[in-house]
Amino acid sequence: MNADTEPAVEAISKLIPAILRALHAMEFAARHLSPANLPQLAEAVAGRGGDLNEALTVSQTLIWPERLQPVRDCLERAAAIAGEGISALAAAGESPEPVFAAYRALRGYARACESIYPMAAHMRSVSQFFLEAPARDDPALSARLQAIDPALVEVGVMHFGGEAGTRGGFSLYVPEHHDPRRAMPLVVAMHGGSGNGGAFLWSWLREARTRELAVIAPTAIGSTWSLMEPDVDRTNIDQMLDYVAGRWKIDMSRLLLTGMSDGGTFSWVLGLRGDCRFTHLAPFAASFHPMLITFADAARVRGLPVYLVHGAQDWMFPAEMARTARQALEQLGALVTYREIADLAHTYPRDENSALLDWFLGTNPLA
Repeated sequence: MNADTEPAVEAISKLIPAILRALHAMEFAARHLSPANLPQLAEAVAGRGGDLNEALTVSQTLIWPERLQPVRDCLERAAAIAGEGISALAAAGESPEPVFAAYRALRGYARACESIYPMAAHMRSVSQFFLEAPARDDPALSARLQAIDPALVEVGVMHFGGEAGTRGGFSLYVPEHHDPRRAMPLVVAMHGGSGNGGAFLWSWLREARTRELAVIAPTAIGSTWSLMEPDVDRTNIDQMLDYVAGRWKIDMSRLLLTGMSDGGTFSWVLGLRGDCRFTHLAPFAASFHPMLITFADAARVRGLPVYLVHGAQDWMFPAEMARTARQALEQLGALVTYREIADLAHTYPRDENSALLDWFLGTNPLA
């Protein structure tokens, strides 16, 4: 180690763990967020920014070697974003609308992830963060990740139609270690009403990277999905699917349509139509009206694999909606796996992704 690099290496060794701890804290808060427990969550995360801010301050006072400037920019940006998110979450209770202030604070999670993700190719701890926990010490997967050619193009995180989150555009993840000769399963993951695809992609990247599947995270054309005029966003999503299937090898027998809140509702709207190409549906925290069944294609629904997730504590769309959906779909012959999570409010349970993918990759209605 050269003398000029030693302080920078020391800064890196402090920044990365602090950033990852902050991201874990934000994940925990996002999973357990509800109006009832927001004060406790805010108190729990309030102290998580101390070591992060200290590490960031030290890094900013150093003179870094020129060759390490890209690393510095990546880590300092991630640290600043994560620190702002933690601070905003801790202060959310002071807002006139505390729970919505907390949701806004947690938007920093995706931006911090995108900032630090390039380090996954160089730092084992960052690479492990972006894998499912059981796979983090898998020697075969580690070897494939270490063998990635950095010159590869059309892999990793990409954005189409503008910057991440642009209305009508989409974000895409293609695993860097994917064998292009093998057809990939595909997930289309639709954000909630106040979100965008550029952010929602990070709810899926860990699992996609572990299991080598592609993820499209579209952003609605309007402020949310076109629930009253379905063809507006449906046509756009079909074009995204055609574009990706035309440039990457996609397993058309493994197409999952999923979404959170308004995105989950829109997966009902699109997924029950006779012209829907998706083989599996997985609405999360979705609104469901019995009228949706009157528009459903009976032949399409019969035998359709559906993974339905809802929180028993959902304060926006009561769990009774999901129970109604389950009953109505089962009466039409759908193959429904129903998960009502006792401690879940109106938020996305990332801990459910692994079980969902076990189900998705283990069932094939076209076989």
